[in-house]
Amino acid sequence: MSNKKLQVWLPLLLAATLVAGMFFGYKLKDNMGHMGPSFPGKQRKTNLQEILDLVARKYVDTVNTDSLARLAIENIFTQLDPHSSFIPADQVKQMNDELQGNFEGIGVEFELLDDTVTVLGLSPKSPAEAAGILVGDKILRANDSIVSGVQSSPDRIRKIVRGPRGTNVSLLLLRNKDTQIISVSRGVIPLKSVDAAYLIEDTIGYIRLNKFASSTYEEFMEQLEQLKENGMKQLILDLRDNGGGMLDDAVQIADEFLGGSKEIVYTSGKSTPKQIYTARRPGLFENGRLVVLINEGSASASEVLTGALQDWDRATIIGRRSFGKGLVQEQFNLSDGSAIRLTVSRYFTPVGRSIQKPFLKGNDSVYEKEVADRYTNGEVFRNDTSYHSGTPYRTKGGRRVYGGGGISPDIFVPLDSSEIFLFKNTTIRQAPVSKAAFTYYITRRQQLQSISSAKALIAYLEKDPLVWSQLETSLQKEQIATSVFTPSQKAYLLQQVYAMVARQLWKKEGYIRVMNEYDPMIQKTLEYLRK
Repeated sequence: MSNKKLQVWLPLLLAATLVAGMFFGYKLKDNMGHMGPSFPGKQRKTNLQEILDLVARKYVDTVNTDSLARLAIENIFTQLDPHSSFIPADQVKQMNDELQGNFEGIGVEFELLDDTVTVLGLSPKSPAEAAGILVGDKILRANDSIVSGVQSSPDRIRKIVRGPRGTNVSLLLLRNKDTQIISVSRGVIPLKSVDAAYLIEDTIGYIRLNKFASSTYEEFMEQLEQLKENGMKQLILDLRDNGGGMLDDAVQIADEFLGGSKEIVYTSGKSTPKQIYTARRPGLFENGRLVVLINEGSASASEVLTGALQDWDRATIIGRRSFGKGLVQEQFNLSDGSAIRLTVSRYFTPVGRSIQKPFLKGNDSVYEKEVADRYTNGEVFRNDTSYHSGTPYRTKGGRRVYGGGGISPDIFVPLDSSEIFLFKNTTIRQAPVSKAAFTYYITRRQQLQSISSAKALIAYLEKDPLVWSQLETSLQKEQIATSVFTPSQKAYLLQQVYAMVARQLWKKEGYIRVMNEYDPMIQKTLEYLRK
């Protein structure tokens, strides 16, 4: 080709190459979604953007368009499923901390007693413990903020006390009758998933999980290995009131109970390809007898684990019908620090059932009160299968199970009537019980330190009239007459106080151990395993 021809065609070739590159670049951006690059040039505004711009420029008064935008965003989510949600920027970190299994703070457990922030416990090896804070200390001020008083709330106090690791918070404490200032350097505080793990009988192990976070599987395995070393042959896995969390951790725990390459769960959505999760390695407890406890508070990842074990006839499910959440959310972070959790797929148990209960888009109130309705319509008190409106399925062993409304247990255990009484009376259940237990613990601390087991503690407390005296005083301060209680309600309240005293002695596991001594579902499970 001559130089003259090259001079003519070269600009045209370059222009054609540029146009083709731009075309394929834009196509690539479309396929990449929110991960795609930005290209310069004028882009068409959405109607929402145009309206907000017009309001900002032309409206008669000054308005906060960010607030208007947030209202519009929240309205969008009312037209989706009940579990897709918008997360404001100031709440994103707290929600992420729950899934990560830790937060940054000082590691102090507190409660507002008589409008005063009172230290009820300290996380082991926490910054608060290292700084010399003691159970019973009252926190009057944190940095320059007064935290005690009628205007205080637990959420406000947490925001003040928590903060990035390595930063300091100065606390004004009242100990006995003296005040002192203690500076605490914040650190990383673990949020444990395992509430309790112990041999409830000689060869029967018990593990209670409160959530599925990124650290749950590791915690669970540590406890499972320890129980096996101590002679465990049968296991009770307690998932009551476990609202779910990380799907992967639930799948890994299921893998420890299921042999071969058995399917555990699969997910599928319009824009997400079907993904099958299977057992991948030899499990630590594939053969011993297994019971899973559930109730109306067991949801999401808890139902994934329970559904897999029920479908393969690997575990006996005991309790009450679970919540019924079969939708999978993915979090997308937005440029202003906020985020959305968007439902991207449904999950299905090994036999193909979706356990998502029905919902109407734009009517979340009916969906949210469905669990409360179980208390009023009597479902939690009787083994009534009339609510099964979903499709019936067969487990791998041929037993009938249902989809479309949670997981129903193999053995039903009704709710205790005393428990429903307290469920409806949160004022009774919370402040008076906590205060009575804490006051009693402070009064009898020296004697209690020598007690080493839940059974021994219960025997000691049942003989001490001071327990009821402290509870009665606490109730009277809330203007609650003890004469309204039936004997069973009084007994249940005392059990709560016993458990809270155990919590002061042995943290959350102490509380669980004492409550298990009275728990009808635990007693039913032990009867079943002894046969």
